[in-house]
Amino acid sequence: MASATAPAAAAPTLAPPLQQLRHLAEDLRLLLPRVRVGEAQETTEEFNREMFWRRLNEAAVTVSREATTLTTVFSQLPLPSPQETQKFCEQVHAAIKAFIAVYYLLPKDQGITLRKLVRGATLDIVDGMAQLMEVLSITPTQSPENNDLISYNSVWVACQQMPQIPRDNKAAALLMLTKNVDFVKDAHEEMERAVEECDPYSGLLNDTDENNSDNHNDEDDVLGFPSNQDLYWSEDDQELIIPCLALVRASKACLKKIRILVAENGKKDQVAQLDDIVDISDEISPSVDDLALSIYPPMCHLTVRINSAKLVSVLKKALEITKASHVTPQPEDSWIPLLINAIDHCMNRIKELTQSELEL
Repeated sequence: MASATAPAAAAPTLAPPLQQLRHLAEDLRLLLPRVRVGEAQETTEEFNREMFWRRLNEAAVTVSREATTLTTVFSQLPLPSPQETQKFCEQVHAAIKAFIAVYYLLPKDQGITLRKLVRGATLDIVDGMAQLMEVLSITPTQSPENNDLISYNSVWVACQQMPQIPRDNKAAALLMLTKNVDFVKDAHEEMERAVEECDPYSGLLNDTDENNSDNHNDEDDVLGFPSNQDLYWSEDDQELIIPCLALVRASKACLKKIRILVAENGKKDQVAQLDDIVDISDEISPSVDDLALSIYPPMCHLTVRINSAKLVSVLKKALEITKASHVTPQPEDSWIPLLINAIDHCMNRIKELTQSELEL
């Protein structure tokens, strides 16, 4: 006779603790694409800036606390049971999702530049937590390598940096412009250093030259090492570098001046214009890098000309957008025409020196 009571459903078998950590790392990485493309949550409520930043900082503290708790219990023996591990993983996952939810509360009308910075910080925290899960699940417990990786893990760094994020779009714009100035400054200094030393590859091959015998020369050429004639600039190359350097200096001057105008005249409520200025300014540094890379031997003069023209186009567009914005209150008396003339002078000289390449 059949039993009157149905057998109780078997409890689901939990994965081993380390496997649960690996699964959590995978789940967290699945959140990254959504954060990259996710839109701000639509709401009819007025945005409360002070409340938003307080909630975001509190969410970061929670994430950091959960990361510390999990690290502590998985850095010693015995490891937690599968049931305890499940609870820890659920808490970490909830903390991460809560932080992402706060990020989604930042509306677009607060500024695209500001949202990009907060989004970047959010991605750093999620990715950092996923890395931590991977380290805890793979690296042997209590090993020196494990301690080094955990102690410098990016999740804590990202959480600690949260209070330093700019609180409005003007501050965010100034931060991005400062970074761009520094990038172009570094590129310019590297170009000048190479020119002054007349040795563009100084130090790159010194370590290998002393150890390589003459019978390795053919092999080096096959493997892609630059041959001797590719290591130095010709006289024509050196002449072309001069206006290229001047163009990069003009790029640095352009970014510095734009940053000053934003700092002195920028208005927090003019978020769209500030975003436009930052967007075009973000294109200057990569264009400078392209030009800087193209001057290294063996130099292709046509490539230098093309990259110079691209940089000039970006610079002029940046100046036009800045001139038409509220940060330039008197565009007719501004420095912009003088800088455009300097840029045109550099480009005309580059065209003169590369004209023969077009006639081949």
